[in-house]
Amino acid sequence: MSDHSSTQGKLPRQIPFIIANEACERFSFYGMRNILTPFLISTLLLFLPESERVGEAKHTFHTFVIGVYFFPLLGGWLADRFFGKYRTVLWFSVIYCIGHACLAIFENQLQGFYFGLFLIALGSGGIKPLVASFMGDQFDQTNKHRANAVYDSFYWTINFGSFFASLLMPVFLKNYGAGVAFAIPGILMGMATLFFWMGRKKYVHVPPAASNPDSFTRVVRTALLARAPGQGRPGLAVAVTGAVLALASFIQGLRTDFVIGACGALVLVLAFGGTGAAMQLERARGQHPDEAVDGVRAVLRTLIIFALVTPFWSLFDQKASTWIVQANAMVPFSFQWLGETYTFLPAQMQALNPALVMLIIPFNNLVLFPFLRRIGIEPTPLRRMGAGIAFTGLSWIVVGTIQVEMDSGVPVSMAWQILPYVILTFGEVLVSATGLEFAYSQAPASMKGAIMSFFNLTVTVGGLWVLVVNASVKNDTVINTIKASGYGVMAFQMYFFAAFALLAALAFALYARKYPMVDNYRSGDAATP
Repeated sequence: MSDHSSTQGKLPRQIPFIIANEACERFSFYGMRNILTPFLISTLLLFLPESERVGEAKHTFHTFVIGVYFFPLLGGWLADRFFGKYRTVLWFSVIYCIGHACLAIFENQLQGFYFGLFLIALGSGGIKPLVASFMGDQFDQTNKHRANAVYDSFYWTINFGSFFASLLMPVFLKNYGAGVAFAIPGILMGMATLFFWMGRKKYVHVPPAASNPDSFTRVVRTALLARAPGQGRPGLAVAVTGAVLALASFIQGLRTDFVIGACGALVLVLAFGGTGAAMQLERARGQHPDEAVDGVRAVLRTLIIFALVTPFWSLFDQKASTWIVQANAMVPFSFQWLGETYTFLPAQMQALNPALVMLIIPFNNLVLFPFLRRIGIEPTPLRRMGAGIAFTGLSWIVVGTIQVEMDSGVPVSMAWQILPYVILTFGEVLVSATGLEFAYSQAPASMKGAIMSFFNLTVTVGGLWVLVVNASVKNDTVINTIKASGYGVMAFQMYFFAAFALLAALAFALYARKYPMVDNYRSGDAATP
């Protein structure tokens, strides 16, 4: 056991370096992300007809988000198999910094700017599954009881950085231009990289797994290919069907929309491959030890939980696209402070989200959860996540109702968005902050980085649903159907996403009732200093 993990269960002294890194990195990421949609609409996409700019800006934004949450697969694989978490995070952070530099340099050049977005997606995505997992590595059985509070602090710090980024970057964009507005997040990312590097001698380093004959993919392959006397291989047939459908999706994507086709292919491979493996998993026993087979089953069960979380991300990430577009059409609101009048910009409304997170997390831990326990309701991770998805759906009912009022010609103050932001953020805390700890605790030791990548992949799939819905409203038949309903296109989409989330919450609750929780925190002697 490393001397950095106290037998008295103390907080590991290296945690502040990780927290500081995360605060700066999140300022960097949200600083550029939260001004991306308004910048695209007002500046970079002016060559398009005005009627097409909003749709193209939303498409670009969600494609970028999809990339950010797809590349965790690469980062998790490299860390788990080759370089370890520390080196992988450090190297991807450098790529991340270069991407920010491209945004500042190529503010008026489409290809250069989009290349910068690609590098940020690669760098941010590459480190995304690893920082939270790396922090989990700093704990063992002696102090794992502190992990929940630290993960909440971790999430609180993320939102601390996000709050100031959301509040300040729209002002810098408006007053000083895109070059300055995109350069500041780059400077913060450089600081994040420096903070992470400074803690290098204090970290607990769990080495990358050696080539493992009983790895997740090898157990799955054995299960799919194994024969049983007198039985067919229905699981293999399901997996092959998924592969064929995935290929068809990819080819269709080459003809129409590559991102939708490629992401659809990934979803099909995971869904059909995972289902097929689960159907024949017992056949792997004997060729692989029981703990490896049981570990794969635990991962497959967790992937179902992750799949049911994807509608949450469909709704949550649209606060930086659809909700900004709505705010642009609302009546701005102002407030007086110290004799000065301040008027909120539409993009600044996003600052409500991290500000509310910093209030809701301590409220939940100090007031709500103790109250629920006193009345006999244990707020387990799965209960929290299911409730969070439902609250997210409720927030979209509210924002959809606001849109209906606007569509009827009633001037609506931007202040009305505060209510759906409160409900959405409460749902976010229950889902996202809880999900980080849940994903780490359920992952077998050899797959910590990979399973955190799968958790982040839920955001990619959530973005996929948004692109599919946005693409569908370009179809004349769909548009005529929406018009016949009496709603505007945006209001109809808002209610559609609300229903999507509420159905997902119901399915989540039903599945969670039978989900067997496991404890995969490492023992105290499993790491090296």
